Amino acid sequence: MATFDDFLKLDIRVGTIIEVNDFLKAKKSAYQLVIDFGCLGIKKSSAQITELYTKEELVGKQILAVVNFPPKQIADFMSEVLVLGVYSKNGVVLIEPNKKVNNGEKLG
Repeated sequence: MATFDDFLKLDIRVGTIIEVNDFLKAKKSAYQLVIDFGCLGIKKSSAQITELYTKEELVGKQILAVVNFPPKQIADFMSEVLVLGVYSKNGVVLIEPNKKVNNGEKLG
């Protein structure tokens, strides 16, 4: 079982997707995302969300991501943050704020 202290170690922040590219070298269908986290800067992530989202609808969308995991090499791409989503029978549904907030705001 995880403890509350374990949860507090996670740094989960809001960011706005500013660029989306196809990730052709990924083993499973994915996008390469470029995300603006405000005071934390611009970060990149790989996300297997192609089943429910087009590139066009992702640009400008605010999402939640864990920003304090170590970077992970995926094929020739370095993923710097873990974008959060829920697995559904139709694909991954992104977790996003239901009202606009400032980039970099922390989940708490």
